[in-house]
Amino acid sequence: MSFRRALSKAPIVQHSIRSMATAAAGKTMTVRDALDNAMEEELDRDPSVFLMGEEVAQYNGAYKISRGLLDKFGPKRIVDTPITEMGFTGLCVGAAFAGLKPVCEFMTMNFAMQAIDQIINSAGKTYYMSGGKLPVNIVFRGPNGAAAGVAAQHSQDYSTWYGAIPGLKVISPYSAEDARGLLKAAIRDPNPVVCLENELLYGQSFPVSEEALSPDFTLPIGKAQILKEGKDLSIISYTRNLNFCLEAADIVRDKYGLNVEIINLRSIKPMDWDTILKSIIKTKHALTVESGFPAFGVGAEICAQVMESSAFDYLDSPIVRVTGCETPTPYAKSLEDFAFPDTPTVVRGIEKVMSLGEWA
Repeated sequence: MSFRRALSKAPIVQHSIRSMATAAAGKTMTVRDALDNAMEEELDRDPSVFLMGEEVAQYNGAYKISRGLLDKFGPKRIVDTPITEMGFTGLCVGAAFAGLKPVCEFMTMNFAMQAIDQIINSAGKTYYMSGGKLPVNIVFRGPNGAAAGVAAQHSQDYSTWYGAIPGLKVISPYSAEDARGLLKAAIRDPNPVVCLENELLYGQSFPVSEEALSPDFTLPIGKAQILKEGKDLSIISYTRNLNFCLEAADIVRDKYGLNVEIINLRSIKPMDWDTILKSIIKTKHALTVESGFPAFGVGAEICAQVMESSAFDYLDSPIVRVTGCETPTPYAKSLEDFAFPDTPTVVRGIEKVMSLGEWA
């Protein structure tokens, strides 16, 4: 398993309870800690919850998301597997059929392609095909999209893939509160939920509220967050790209005096159309930002939905999409950096929507 271990260089850190105490005192928490203690609390709360995946137990997780859980809950609930995504995903789905609540971890969502039949046909469609008699309470989670230097076969964003499937819910957390609240909600949800995390966010710290530290804290799946209020332009994005959106908003504020509103989707499916449309009606301009391919993407779906809604009549300019490039992810760092959105790319997108800069 050395090749897959090489994908993660995260050091082993202290157990999540201590990390959580530090977060409570300093009001900050990393996304890694948020996911870890969210699972810990749900394992404590419900004996039918268990975690299964490659290196989740003895190695404390490939990205140290499950550190300390084996020591606390034992090998029957924190289960290491061989490199057999098709096999252990099928085991998890079968366990969900039997009434358990598996959390099925993929070392990267790219490896979940080996188990796509179990995720879509077995988990996603069974409740419908059983006439509502067989719910499938399961969470599929792991890092999604590009990390750094892992090339084309380990860098794809699956938001669009899973978002297209009836029967699946799809979440994509950004902050520590997102990660905690959405993962806990996903584990409690009776439907199959795909949790698309970002490896490059795992070590990033975010402020957390006292409310978010409660064991009862959850966030509703399907509800977006107004990350920053504004009046001139709506930016709709999710996960790590929100870092670039926030930086770009500061730049265009200082350069052009623009007051940008930023929407953190949190949930890809169901998507919070009410929040999106109300924001666009208010600002009359919109930009979508994602790291996926431009064709058939999340931004494309948002554009189509706005086009078919009453919000279209309020637009003062066409919606602009900022996406990843239409190419398999390059390995070379210079090309990899060029293949995905960054802060200057988002600034150029804002300038295009607002007819500023080179677009004036």
